[in-house]
Amino acid sequence: MNYSQTIQYLYSQLPLFTRDGASAYKADLTNTIALMDKVDNPQHKFKSVHVGGTNGKGSTSHMLAAILQTAGYKTGLYTSPHLKDFRERIRINGQMISERVVIDFVETHRSDFDEIQPSFFEMTVALAFDIFAKEKVDIAIIEVGLGGRLDSTNIITPLLSVITNIGWDHMNILGDTLQLIAAEKAGIIKPGVPVIVGEHQEEVAAIFIDKANTSEAKIIFASEVWRSVVRDQRLDKDINEFLEVEVERNSLTSNLQPLISNLRLDLTGSYQLKNIKTVLCAVEELRLQGFIITDAHLTSALSQVKTLTGLHGRWEVLSRHPLTICDTGHNPEGMQEVLQNIAAVAYNKLHFVLGVVNDKDISKILTILPTNARYYFCKPDIPRGLDAQSLWLKAEGFGLHGAAHSSVKAALEAAQQAAGESDLVFVGGSTFVVAEVV
Repeated sequence: MNYSQTIQYLYSQLPLFTRDGASAYKADLTNTIALMDKVDNPQHKFKSVHVGGTNGKGSTSHMLAAILQTAGYKTGLYTSPHLKDFRERIRINGQMISERVVIDFVETHRSDFDEIQPSFFEMTVALAFDIFAKEKVDIAIIEVGLGGRLDSTNIITPLLSVITNIGWDHMNILGDTLQLIAAEKAGIIKPGVPVIVGEHQEEVAAIFIDKANTSEAKIIFASEVWRSVVRDQRLDKDINEFLEVEVERNSLTSNLQPLISNLRLDLTGSYQLKNIKTVLCAVEELRLQGFIITDAHLTSALSQVKTLTGLHGRWEVLSRHPLTICDTGHNPEGMQEVLQNIAAVAYNKLHFVLGVVNDKDISKILTILPTNARYYFCKPDIPRGLDAQSLWLKAEGFGLHGAAHSSVKAALEAAQQAAGESDLVFVGGSTFVVAEVV
């Protein structure tokens, strides 16, 4: 098979969460373990950092990868989902793996797939871990796909575990309370492995503390270590967007190297204030474990995360006439962060291109969306996408007015045509909507 045929095989032959939703989620690690045996257990052959959580795990993973590769370490990065190209999921020093690597892996292990019947995600994890081991990466940043305890990535024993936060997402799989969701996310905490928790949330903090204590693992809540404020958030008429952040310790820790107090980020969403605290704590822990990461490495890496890692879709400016911005935030907490960023932009009228998937309760999101915006409802081009007409009808019940459009592209074109020079067009609601516009 050529590359196109190989990708089509993966999408059509194996259960795929993007297509099938919850039915593609395997609630145990049996298949993953069996598949790893077939590829000689590569998960034991490289060092790693494991990153989970509800929101921010993608940005956090990319920032950590950028810092480590800037510091001179050969750095693997595994994330999901991808936006345009399957190979975005697996990078080494910011470069996607080659098409040939994907083809060869599938050809070599197709009989193993037939025997084990792994999910699409299980196969992708095996591919990532196999190439990281063969390429002898110094360290790999591994983002959890869904949950934590039973996620296919949870066969690694990392140097460090990171959990960004807990929010309402995938309740049909992880549980219908924050405590149940937190317990699943806490499943990545390993015996003796330090864990960084990004946000101290009263409802769930005890779950992480208890799991860490049981595992004899050091636990640090990043939000209790660092304070951060935005010094400048700029969306200029030129091409440069940045977020200038000032950070300082809540309490000094004498045995740690000092970190710079001012950082300039090319990831401009104000929610990065939370993620940067998590990243700084992770860097300090890696320093304690012997990694040479200087303040200069930090400064350089964080100013060019998108360039170094290929990250897209996080409060990203698509055009300026009219100002058009997209973001992948797709659950209530993520959308609340998006709305805070929208509120910080000077505009006359808001045009909101909105699409969602059909297996989530979107009422919490529809409740918080602004009623004074004009909505352009659309369906992301995946089987799980919610029909635009159905979304329009649901949204009308929450006082959100607009029209249904035949595609994401058609919705965006309509929004941009209707928008005045001083208006703002926002595109979001689902990662899969953003994938069609970046």
